[in-house]
Amino acid sequence: KLFGSMIRADLARLRSQHSGGFVASVLFDANLVREAFTNGVVNYTQHSLTLIAVIAYMAWSDWKLTLIVLLGAPVIAFVLQRFGKRMRKATTGAMVETGNLSTALMENLDGVRLIKIENREAAEEARVGEVVSRRQRHVIKSADSRAFAGPFSNLVAMIVVAAVMAYAGWQARQGQMSVGAFAAYIGLLMSAGQSLRQVTNLQTVMTEGLTAARRLFGSLDIQPEIREAPDAAPLTHGPVTVALDHVSFAYAPAAEGGAPTLSDVSLTVEPGETIALVGPSGGGKSTILSLLPRFYDVTAGAVTLNGQDIRELRLHDLRAHIALVTQEPFLFDDTIAANIAYGRPGASQAEIEAAAANAAAHDFIAALPEGYATRAGEAGLRLSGGQRQRIAIARAFLKDAPILLLDEATSALDTESEALVQAALERLMQGRATLMIAHRLSTVRNADRIYVIEAGKVVEKGSHASLVKKGGLYARLAKQQSLDGDTVAVVS
Repeated sequence: KLFGSMIRADLARLRSQHSGGFVASVLFDANLVREAFTNGVVNYTQHSLTLIAVIAYMAWSDWKLTLIVLLGAPVIAFVLQRFGKRMRKATTGAMVETGNLSTALMENLDGVRLIKIENREAAEEARVGEVVSRRQRHVIKSADSRAFAGPFSNLVAMIVVAAVMAYAGWQARQGQMSVGAFAAYIGLLMSAGQSLRQVTNLQTVMTEGLTAARRLFGSLDIQPEIREAPDAAPLTHGPVTVALDHVSFAYAPAAEGGAPTLSDVSLTVEPGETIALVGPSGGGKSTILSLLPRFYDVTAGAVTLNGQDIRELRLHDLRAHIALVTQEPFLFDDTIAANIAYGRPGASQAEIEAAAANAAAHDFIAALPEGYATRAGEAGLRLSGGQRQRIAIARAFLKDAPILLLDEATSALDTESEALVQAALERLMQGRATLMIAHRLSTVRNADRIYVIEAGKVVEKGSHASLVKKGGLYARLAKQQSLDGDTVAVVS
C-alpha cells in the first residue's frame, strides 16, 4: 500500500523529495511498524492487563501496601515519558538519515563513472561516511534512551519493593499481618514487577513503531492533486486534435515566490501533423510536453483533446492516448520483449516483433544470444544508446497511441544511430498528432509548424523557410549552429 501511494503520487511531490527517503520508508519504516504491531501490541497489551489485574488483587489484599506501590507509579511514568520523548526524536532522526544514506548510495552507484574520472572516490567516501556518522549518532541516542529507561524504572521499582517489604515486615512484627499473607503479597509484588519490566521494555519497541507509523501514515494521507473528477468522461481510441488554449503554468504558486514557466501559450496539433518546439534551454518546452499527460495541471488556460479539457477526462484514458519517447529512454531490468510490451502487457510475440521491425530494432535484437528474451540490464545499460532508443520507439509503435510526444529523441545519438532512429520516428509519426522538442534542424525543417519558445512564451511560429526568412530568434539560433550553408542544428 505504501508503494502504491508512492507510485501514484504527483510528479511534483516525487521530484521534491529524495528517492532514498521513499526507499527507507518502504524497507525500514514499514518493518518497524510491522514489528511493533505484530509482536509489540500483543505482548504490550497482555503484560499491561496482567499488571492491572495483579495490582487490583494487591489492592484487595492490602490497600495500604498497594498505596505505597502506587506512589512509585508517577515516577516510573515520568521516566518512561521523558526517555520516550528522547527516543522518538532520535528514531525520527535515524529514519531521516537512513533515507539520506539510501540517496547517497544510489547517487554514487549512478554516478560512478563521473566519480572515477574526477578522482573523487575519497571525497564521496567522506561524504557518505558523514551521513553514516549522523545516522549512527541518532541510533546511539535511541539505544541510550532504551538502555536507561529500563534500569531506571527497575531502580524505582526496587525502591518501592524495599519500602513495601519494610512496611509489611513492621506489620508482621506488630501482629497486623500473618507470615502467610506477607509471603503471598510479596509474591504478587514480584509478579507485578516482572510485568512492569516487560511493559517498560516493550515501550521502546512501541515508541519506535509509532514514530515510524507517523511517517508512514503521513505519506499515505497525502492525496495527489492530479486526480480525475468524479464525473470524468471516457475517451474513445481514435484520432485527436490537441490544443493549448492560452496556457500559463508555474511549478510553485506565486505566493511561494514561484515564477511562471509558461505564459499565455496557444498552439494546435491536428491528427497527422507534426509540431516542433525549439528555442533556448529553460524556455519551457519540456514543460509543455509534461502538461499533456497531466504530469502537472495548468495554472491558467486549458489543454484540450478534441475540444474537451483534459481535466474532465479519465486519467487512464488520457494517458492511454499518449506515447512518449525521450532523449534517455528508461528500460527495466527485464527482457527486451517485456520492455517493448510495457504499455501493452498482453501483446503477442508477433506484435512485439512487428513493432521492433518498424523501429529498426528487430535485426540487432535477433542477433543477441537470447534474442527477445535477453535482459536489458539495470536501466538498460547492457544496450547502447541507439539500441535503447529504438526499443523505446518500438514500445511507442506497439502502444499505437494517437498522440506522440518526442523530447529530443535523437540528440544524444551518433550519426549512424541517428539515421536509423530518425527513419523509425518518421514512420512512427505518420497519422499521429506529434509534438516534438527539436534539437537538430533535420527533424525541424520537415515539421508542419515550428513554435519558437523563449522565457515561457511563443515568440515566433511558422515553417522553417518562413522563420529563416523572418530573421528573428529562430534564424539567429540556426545561424549560430550552422555547420555549412545548408545543415544547421538548433539549440533546444
